[in-house]
Amino acid sequence: MNGLNTILIVVGLFLAGGVYSFSKQKMPKGVIVLLGLASVMCLVAGILRIQGLWE
Repeated sequence: MNGLNTILIVVGLFLAGGVYSFSKQKMPKGVIVLLGLASVMCLVAGILRIQGLWE
């Protein structure tokens, strides 16, 4: 596992925490959806890089 994989996964988890926090604060749905999509993209990219499916 190299540095970029770790960074992608950490950022994805950080954004996932932001989704939870924003939903608890009753933020606008659009912000929550965009943050959720960004979180999923970072996590998926990190996992695909770990599996060697994406370089």
